[in-house]
Order: sequence, then C-alpha cells, then structure tokens
Amino acid sequence: MAVAWTAANPATDPQGAWFEDITQKAGVAAKHTNRSFKNPYAQIMEGYTALGAAAAVADYDGDGFEDIYVTDSKAGGKNHLYHNNGDLTFTDVAEQAGVADGNDEANASADALWFDYNNDGRPDLFLVRFGRSQLFRNLGKGKFGEVTKQAGLDRYSNAITAIAFDYDRDGDADLFVGSYFQPVNIFDPDTPRFFPESFETANNGGGVTVFRNNGKGTFTDVSAKVGIKLSGWTLDLGHGDADNDGDEDLYVAADFGTDRFFVNNGDGTFADQTESAIGIDSKKGMNADWGDFDNDGRLDIYVTNITDDYMREGNFLWHNNGDLTFTDVARETGTHDTGWGWGGKFFDYDNDSWLDLYVVNGWVSAGKESYVPDIFTMVVRPGVDFADLRNWPPMGNKSLSGYQKKKLFHNERGQLFKEEATRHGLDSLRDGRGIAVADFDNDGRLDLFVSNANAEPFLYRNTLPTGAHWVEFLLEGTASNRGAIGAQLRLTAGNKTHFNFVNGGNGFAGQSTLRAHFGLGNSDTIDGVEVRWPSGRKQQFTKLAADNIYKLVEGNPRPALLPAKAGQK
Repeated sequence: MAVAWTAANPATDPQGAWFEDITQKAGVAAKHTNRSFKNPYAQIMEGYTALGAAAAVADYDGDGFEDIYVTDSKAGGKNHLYHNNGDLTFTDVAEQAGVADGNDEANASADALWFDYNNDGRPDLFLVRFGRSQLFRNLGKGKFGEVTKQAGLDRYSNAITAIAFDYDRDGDADLFVGSYFQPVNIFDPDTPRFFPESFETANNGGGVTVFRNNGKGTFTDVSAKVGIKLSGWTLDLGHGDADNDGDEDLYVAADFGTDRFFVNNGDGTFADQTESAIGIDSKKGMNADWGDFDNDGRLDIYVTNITDDYMREGNFLWHNNGDLTFTDVARETGTHDTGWGWGGKFFDYDNDSWLDLYVVNGWVSAGKESYVPDIFTMVVRPGVDFADLRNWPPMGNKSLSGYQKKKLFHNERGQLFKEEATRHGLDSLRDGRGIAVADFDNDGRLDLFVSNANAEPFLYRNTLPTGAHWVEFLLEGTASNRGAIGAQLRLTAGNKTHFNFVNGGNGFAGQSTLRAHFGLGNSDTIDGVEVRWPSGRKQQFTKLAADNIYKLVEGNPRPALLPAKAGQK
C-alpha cells in the first residue's frame, strides 16, 4: 500500500526561512578538529591541510532512514556514525560499530564513502585518509569489520576523495581514489620538497588510482590499463554519463592545475578528452557535482574554484552541449563567485522541479591579520622553489579567505540562479567543506548536513511550507551493481520529463543520498518513469502517485514502498 506523506511542522511564513538549524537537538554537533603536526614544517602544513571535515550518507542498517558518517582529523580524534532514530534525532554508534578509530599519529581522516562492494545489500564504508585508507565491511546487525588488506587496498596514498561506480558494467562497483599529496609520509617527512611545484601547472601530486572490483571481495589497481594515469593534485572526482551512451564518464577536479575529463570508451578504458571537452585551465578545482540544471536531459557539471582577493578565478558551471563538449555558463547564470569554494551540490530544495545549488566556502578563518600579503610576496619573488616547504611563509594565526558567507542559488527555470542563502538561514561564516543532501525525516523535503573544518557541523532541516509535490526512488540492482550506481531515471509528469541518476559519491567531502529525488511542482500524478539500469536493461513504471518513496528492484515490475514511517515530529 502506498502512503502519501505531508510536510510536518511547516514554516508559517512562506517568504521566510525554509531551513531550521537542528544540529544541537539532533545530537550531531560534535566538532571537527584539524590535524596538528609535530614535524619541522608544522607551522606551514597546519594551514594548508585544514581539510578532512567530511560527511557521507547511507542507510547502513536498512531501516528506511538515512544515517550519517562524519569524520574528525586530529590525532586520536573519533569519527562518528550517527544512527538515524527516525524522529530527527541521531545516536553516535561508531564505537560499538567498530568505525570510530580513524585517526592516529600516522593517519588522518579526510573523507568517507559508502558503497556495497560485495553486493550483499549492505553499504560498506571506505574511510579515505591522509596516510593509508581503510575499507570496512558491513557485517550486519550494526557491526563492521576492517578488510583493507584482504581487499588489496592497503597502500600509502594520501587520499582525499573517493567515488564508486561500475565503469566496466560487469555488475559490481569499482573504486576511484583521488590523492592530494604524492605518497610521502607527510606526518614525518624525510624531505621538505613535497608541496606543489607550481600555482598553475603542478604535476607532483598524488593523482588518481582506479581499483577494479574483481567481484570476489578484492580489488586490482588498473589505472594504467584503463588509461587514467595522473599525478596532479586531485581534490575531487565526479562521475556521470555525459553522452547518454550507457556508461559513466569521469571528471577530475585538480588543485594547482588543469581539471581533467575522461570519456568512457565502453570497453573498459577511458580517453582523456580534456582539451576538446573543457579546455586546459590553470585554476584550483575543488568540487565536481553532476546534475541536469536546465532540464534538457543532459548532465551538467558544477566545479568550484577560488574567487578572492588575489585569485579571481571563478567557478565553472559546465553546460553539456550534447556532443562531448561543455560551455562554462557560470558568469551568465550568476554562479561564478562563491569565494574560496569547496563543496557544491545540486538539489531541488523547493520541489519546483528545477535543480538548485548550495555552495560552501572559506579556507582559514583565524585572526584579523591576512595571510594574502605573505603569499603575494612569495609568488613574485623570482626563482622560488614552491615545492620546498622551507620557502613557504608560516601562517601563524592569520586568516586566508576566511569568514565567508555560504551561497544558496535558487534555479530560475534553468536560465539564472538567484542567491537566497541569507533568507533561508544558510549563510554561515564557518569554513565549510562538505555537503550531504538527504531526506532525513522522509517527508519529501531535502535536508542538508554541512561539515565545517575546525568547527561544529550544521544539520539543516528543510521546512518548505508550500504544497509542492515530490517523489523519491531507492533502486536495487540485480544484474547491475546492487546499489544501482549509474542508473538513470527519466520521469514524466505534467507533460514534462525530468532526469536524475544514482551517483556514487559526487561532491567534495560530502556523499549524498543514493535515492533519486524529484520535485514535481503542482503535479500530483506521475505519468511514467523509465529506468535505465547500468546493465543496459530498461524498465517502465506507470501511474505512480506523488508524495511517496518507492523502492525499485531491477527486473521486478512492481514498485514497493520504502519500509519506513514518515511525517515524524
């Protein structure tokens, strides 16, 4: 039986704020702390490694409510697994689950990724770390066991990001890991020369590693074999089917040098088409999120860069032209300047059927004195070896592009975006890093969890008061990978067709829900939904009621309701 759910406790003023900060009362206010170093370069490194505040969403125990894994970075600091109690409160169960201890003297948590690597129906956890990353198998009943070595993933990689998708369409999710530093022990380095060699063309970073899932609980490094061999300073990875040919393509956002765009050849290899697709840039790519912002049936890409006192780079909003080329329309749409940008996520916060954008920013918010003059002095001095940390000025208590207001861009029907963060209470000055989007109370309105470096996070509950309709789909693959990562959904309602897909972790330091959410505006009936599964199979579902959460299983013609109660207090 399908149950329609209506918004609980809506805001009384439709022109007022539509997001409520519930961080404290939800029980998710544990502060993130940056890593401190004890080596000779600590005063320099602590400013430049103000990273590691991340959040990843998944329903790890299958109770129908989305849970959150949140990282800390200090030595001995505990990571958090927040179990969703179903009433907009959470309980930290990381210790008893076995996933709290990710930070020691030789490793610092940087990001996290949920993906079902063994297709048993339970999301497993990949903890991305400076040092050695870890894979935790979900054993069920709230317990996890580390299987890093058995899986073939035990290596020193200084990773900062990871995504999962089935690049070869063999039925299991593969792992793509982006590393910032090269594999140097940054906690106890034996050389001072491991910083970027250039501000625009640095090629001495950690690059990207592609791990093919062998389907037997193990992975093999196939980076060179598939044609992805990079040594840039990777900050984020994002995947999507750019040409709608059924396989997933890859965008690499790189600091200190050009981003990269790889087209999936469909034969287990990729082709680097950066120059023809997006051109060569010298910016500081931080984020790669894919979404169809103009409802033309093609996935576009949003990349944050730096726009501040001394680097006026601006973001990219790459409009997909449909021929494996993209045009940057960030200036034209009003999404160009978000300060020192980090995570940026597409999501339809008002259910009007147009994807909006939320972007967090800010590098280091500290004392009143600015670090910019110090950087400028170093940059203009001739003959400086930027790779050598001894040539970088210490930051001390100075600020660098800190205390910046976050940005919420409302999509004005695919043409322009209107900035609405202040109105909706989302314009925090904390140093934002990751954004995890999910419907935490199953009421059809997308909520936000925001991780902040060296500060408490935010959990914002969406209290949209309008009567706009919606629908959500949780997909399960059978011939496809169990999590259905890469599945495409085309929904028709009110004589309009809308496009969404299941992504495996896109967006800097923030993994959002695997559910595909559609805002439907005034449409209360769904004419049809076409699902194209990663296996290539297509299915049609018709005459579905709006305002429901459905589970779709590959090959099963009957949608089922998500087994969860909604409309919580």
